[in-house]
Amino acid sequence: QVQLVESGGGLVQPGGSLRLSCASSRSIFSFNAMGWYRQAPGKQRDLVAVISSGGSTNYADSVKGRFTISRDNAKNTVYLQMNSLKPEDTAVYYCNADKFTIATTRYWGQGTQVTVSS
Repeated sequence: QVQLVESGGGLVQPGGSLRLSCASSRSIFSFNAMGWYRQAPGKQRDLVAVISSGGSTNYADSVKGRFTISRDNAKNTVYLQMNSLKPEDTAVYYCNADKFTIATTRYWGQGTQVTVSS
């Protein structure tokens, strides 16, 4: 079974920065894509950023220019650098890994809380 362990969440003031990490128990080369999702109270879980096995990235419009997703293949870790944080970025952030075969297998981390508040 795959384990994804997030870290790096916390409380930050508006305009501040945080870096989230997602460590995989399996080589991240085995996944077709890895990403970050977030879920605010009472809302659905939405995609924040995704990075493919080839390194292509895609971002939600709300975070473009502020967030950067990256991967360290040697450490089997994916990162989300979050700058210029806003109160509306407050949510639980989940790491995701997808493997595409006949069907898509999705793996999730346990989530890490990010709170942006003064």
